[in-house]
Amino acid sequence: MNNKLKIILSGGGTGGHIFPAVAIANEVKNLVPDADILFVGALGKMEMEKVPASGYKIIGIPIAGLQRRFALANFKLPFLIIMSLLKTRKIIKEFQPNVVVGTGGFASGPLLKAACGKGIPALIQEQNSYAGITNKILSKKVNKICVAYEGMEKFFPKEKIIMTGNPVRQDIKDIKQKRNEALSFFKLDPNKKTILVIGGSLGARVINEAMGAGLQKLAENNIQVIWQTGKGYFETAKQQTTPFADKNIFAFDFISKMDLAYASADIVISRAGASSVSELCNIGMPCILVPSPNVAEDHQTKNAMALVNKNAALLVKDAEASVDLINKAIGLLKDTNKQEELSKSISTMAFHNSANVIAKEVLKLAGYNN
Repeated sequence: MNNKLKIILSGGGTGGHIFPAVAIANEVKNLVPDADILFVGALGKMEMEKVPASGYKIIGIPIAGLQRRFALANFKLPFLIIMSLLKTRKIIKEFQPNVVVGTGGFASGPLLKAACGKGIPALIQEQNSYAGITNKILSKKVNKICVAYEGMEKFFPKEKIIMTGNPVRQDIKDIKQKRNEALSFFKLDPNKKTILVIGGSLGARVINEAMGAGLQKLAENNIQVIWQTGKGYFETAKQQTTPFADKNIFAFDFISKMDLAYASADIVISRAGASSVSELCNIGMPCILVPSPNVAEDHQTKNAMALVNKNAALLVKDAEASVDLINKAIGLLKDTNKQEELSKSISTMAFHNSANVIAKEVLKLAGYNN
């Protein structure tokens, strides 16, 4: 075996798949600085931008997802899958990885399938409490499956499962020490309460519309807002927040300094993607989750209920957000006892050093002893 450690990672489509993959790659590099790491992503998806920004090379393949409603694009899907399998086989042949890792997203399916077909060790990192179809199929072939929730043996072979939690961004550790820096960065008043609103890296229409309609009420209650809208709603949000700029109500299409956003917040309103939930657990943040109903197997609701059932988060259904979300947020901000209760419970659900644990499993599969 070539002594140089070579790893291919694939995760994309949303930040929830990309950031864990990058966190694992960073930890591998921390353990083995001269490791050669390559990413495979879906052409046109956000990983093609975010991965190079993190310092890694990425190759795109022409894969796409199945549209839930009738669409002509679905007729192209079989051809895209065949093309993607051929492309990933070529990538594997040329790069010769010791191990491949999939963290979800369109591209990870063809990559893992091609790798397993060549007998290359493979690992899945499943972020959600309800596994997707692709990972369930691939689980029969891969060597290890790293999970973040209990009870995943109903989806995967029990002997392959390792409970690791989800990797989170390293910069969100010790955010309480960044409070003053965060308030200064976002130009916030330390004497006011602050809500951080995050609909995921792509934004969330229902949360955005509820926020837009509720800005006047938030301003009347002397509440500051940091609101990540996603690109699609940003221009609307910019117009909606302009009259409230002197009330410290700010909209952003994307927040790169998430550590400072968390550090400045008293509570968070969020979708219930696995990555977001893991970050909220790690920082012990009181939160209101609004699960997206537009995801496979409704897994965000299942992620959220795993917290709600342990009194670790509040839930507002997507269909009820326009009526309930703002009132529930104001109510939670006024109830410091409830905030402390939620914070204490959610902290007990955190997995720390997940990226390190997963990276070590990757090295084991690669047969690499550092």
